[in-house]
Amino acid sequence: MADARLTNFLDAVVAQAGSDLHLSPENPPIIRVAGKLIPLATHGALTPHDTEEILKEIAPPSRLARFGEAQSVDFAYQHEKGRFRVNGYRTQGVTALALRLIPDEIRTVSELNLPSILETFAGRTQGFFLVVGPVGQGKSTTLAALIERINETRAEHVLTIEDPIEYVFTPKKSLIHQREVPVDAPDFHHALQAAFREDVDVLMVGEMRDYETISAAVTAAETGHLVFSTLHTNNAAQTIDRIIDMFPAEQQAQVRVQLAGSLAGIFSQRLVPRISGGLIPAYELLINTTAVANLIREGRSHEITSIVQTSSQEGMIDLDRSLAELVRRGEVAAEEGALHAIDPKTFERYL
Repeated sequence: MADARLTNFLDAVVAQAGSDLHLSPENPPIIRVAGKLIPLATHGALTPHDTEEILKEIAPPSRLARFGEAQSVDFAYQHEKGRFRVNGYRTQGVTALALRLIPDEIRTVSELNLPSILETFAGRTQGFFLVVGPVGQGKSTTLAALIERINETRAEHVLTIEDPIEYVFTPKKSLIHQREVPVDAPDFHHALQAAFREDVDVLMVGEMRDYETISAAVTAAETGHLVFSTLHTNNAAQTIDRIIDMFPAEQQAQVRVQLAGSLAGIFSQRLVPRISGGLIPAYELLINTTAVANLIREGRSHEITSIVQTSSQEGMIDLDRSLAELVRRGEVAAEEGALHAIDPKTFERYL
């Protein structure tokens, strides 16, 4: 049966410390371990019927209906050894699935090899903090660590808005509610608007997909909330530009003013192969100082990178310097560091 085979596949992901499982017709199951794709040689190629049946068996009925309409669907699947975020999609007329492991344990900032200064953002009472980076670089895991830090240290009402819910939080000092789009709310924008009437202190928005959602998030940060979210951007300067560009031209000047006043910081991260095996994060941290706020307000975001590079005394972290530090500590090979560098020449100067 398909469900019995899926159990074996997911067991293999957990046993091999993998992060993802890919199921596609005419291919064996493939798992991603430390960034590399590895076929499960003990299993033969899957058929279109196999992948279709697996999706039907694990997807909630409402999500299956959505798959029929949109040809792709996201949902969470609870396996006995871990929770998985599932994306089902159509490719050349057949069904394929990508499943990402979401560990049951929420690790701390320290356990994730992230800088301790991140915890200061979990201690703020208001502001807008973004975790950015390409797909699959650990953004959700970093956000979960910050939310759990709040949960352990502060009595706040925390609301997460996700599609689907990934990490499941157990309330400790905080009251935590998790809303899943579209199960608990039609979309991110409506869920954010409703949050203003729910006496929320801390908001975590899983992904900002449109300017309505971003506008609501910025407004929430302006009106006394602490807001966390993610974007698929490469660095702080690009993130500022992406946010502004999502708005109509006539609104962009006002959004710059709002963002300059509400932004707390932007954390960009990459997971880099470690010499000893596995992955380790390299990162950039922008803190919204007076100088940064002025650049945002004046439309000079292209100068933000140089501010980050020269403001380490204020707690900012430059990605190329972070990569060079990993190389100097013997964690990452020099050629691997250069591959992930924003500016290879700057990276070389830091070595």
